[in-house]
Amino acid sequence: MVSGLDSARKQLQWPLIMRVKISILASALLLTVFTYSINGQFRLFGPKQPRPTPQPMRKASALISKQAPLKVNQSLLKQATQDNTRIVVSIPKQRAYLMIGDEIVADGPISSGRRGHESPTGHKHVLEKDPNHHSSLYGDFVDGSGRVVRGGVSARIDSAPSGTHFAGAPMKWFLRLTEDGVGMHVGILPGYPASHGCIRQSADGAKLFYDYVKVGTPVDVGDY
Repeated sequence: MVSGLDSARKQLQWPLIMRVKISILASALLLTVFTYSINGQFRLFGPKQPRPTPQPMRKASALISKQAPLKVNQSLLKQATQDNTRIVVSIPKQRAYLMIGDEIVADGPISSGRRGHESPTGHKHVLEKDPNHHSSLYGDFVDGSGRVVRGGVSARIDSAPSGTHFAGAPMKWFLRLTEDGVGMHVGILPGYPASHGCIRQSADGAKLFYDYVKVGTPVDVGDY
């Protein structure tokens, strides 16, 4: 009789135990979901991460590629005269060489003509020397006081604003190579071909080349 009663009690308690276990599992599942929800909200709406510190703007000069400066063989320079020198310009290397025969007297950086304005290649000669030359084609439109109203213009295609006139770009230590105005002179050297066709040089390089050549000096421009 007792055994049958215990069995009946166990049968009655089993559904209750199952309900309790199910309730506990459900509570645990809800707690887990709630925890993930809170974590997700914290990540989404929590404190903002500090933004990375912006890098300072680089100066224009920092964007210019660095070229090796003018190199001079002083012992050969002592032997150089306007009668025994020649010039070789390497477009790929962006260098100009003052030479005596096959020996390099000076080796300096250049910037030749950019795409669409390539420097003329081949065997040339110095046609003219002008220490303070100004371009007849490229320059600025300036007013009566000399203030630049519009810079970097072409006298061939741009119209001067009212009250201004064309002022040709300075080309110091100019060595003319072609009849249409291409030559070697002082200019900006960004480290790559950037001119309208002329061969720009550093100030010290242009002065040295100017001093040691004459009208008629051979100049070879090409893939050397």
